[in-house]
Amino acid sequence: AICGHGCKYGECMGPNKCKCFPGFTGKACNQDLNECGLKPRPCEHRCMNTHGSYKCYCLNGYMLMPDGTCASSRTCAMVNCQYGCDEVKGEVQCLCPSGGLQLGPDGRTCIDIDECSTGKAVCPYNRRCVNTFGSYYCKCQLGYELKYISGRYDCVDVNECVTNTHRCSLHAECLNTEGSFKCKCKQGYRGSGFDCA
Repeated sequence: AICGHGCKYGECMGPNKCKCFPGFTGKACNQDLNECGLKPRPCEHRCMNTHGSYKCYCLNGYMLMPDGTCASSRTCAMVNCQYGCDEVKGEVQCLCPSGGLQLGPDGRTCIDIDECSTGKAVCPYNRRCVNTFGSYYCKCQLGYELKYISGRYDCVDVNECVTNTHRCSLHAECLNTEGSFKCKCKQGYRGSGFDCA
């Protein structure tokens, strides 16, 4: 699969066919999807589009429910939570709209949990974790690309010598390795392989 136009927030799945990560759209997955404009609307009161995602807000005096609806609450109006709140046994607690977010030190705003550094993310052994606000996704390691082989997607080594993406000297041979490449100066030349004299 080769996508001449590239897939900015997605992965190349076939000749010039991108599969966009959630929250992105367009031929090259380079446009943010405005979830607030979708039908049915994801939020009952207010919706704010963000890069690759969206946030729901409730009007003052309401609390945000997990499904994006808003429920009337007098106490929530006084606490001033970023994403609405919950009342448990008369105690008000601010909420975060996804498991990838946690309440900040102020107890009102939500901050991102970096699943990649906390080890919460589970990616296949040959993929790397990329953190996003409230979530994460798994991408092929550098030097590998996603290819559809025998009925499934897999990360396959990129042959930099064939794709001409190596930086070897004109007087060096390019040798492909798993996930990378090596440069070896040709006979009669000496150097690092990137510079041969």
